[in-house]
Amino acid sequence: MRFGLMLSLMFVLAGCSTASHPTDTTATTPGTEGAVADAASCAAAGGEMKPLGRLQRVQCVKPYADAGKACSAKTDCTGQCLADGETELVAGAKARGVCQTDVSQNFGCRQRIDNGVAQGTICVD
Repeated sequence: MRFGLMLSLMFVLAGCSTASHPTDTTATTPGTEGAVADAASCAAAGGEMKPLGRLQRVQCVKPYADAGKACSAKTDCTGQCLADGETELVAGAKARGVCQTDVSQNFGCRQRIDNGVAQGTICVD
């Protein structure tokens, strides 16, 4: 009984060991081909790849068609309707803003305008 238990335990432990596998050094890094394709399609769409946010994740940044247009709600814009940034507005006050220029404005501190009313300031890393 004791011998059978020890033998079973050895088989279980042997199954947990890792054997070295030969590695193919000619293979591409995972995701490299996709990144090249993404960069090409981004450039074709008029954008450029930029690191954004605290994590510096590379994203395609292309200008929105309505960038800088006057707005009073998110529905007026492709992106967000943002306060102009000159002065901080009181949350809840009537306000107009401008449509954000591109996705990079999603990071940092900003104040949204929705339904003609200033929202609170939010900061995103």
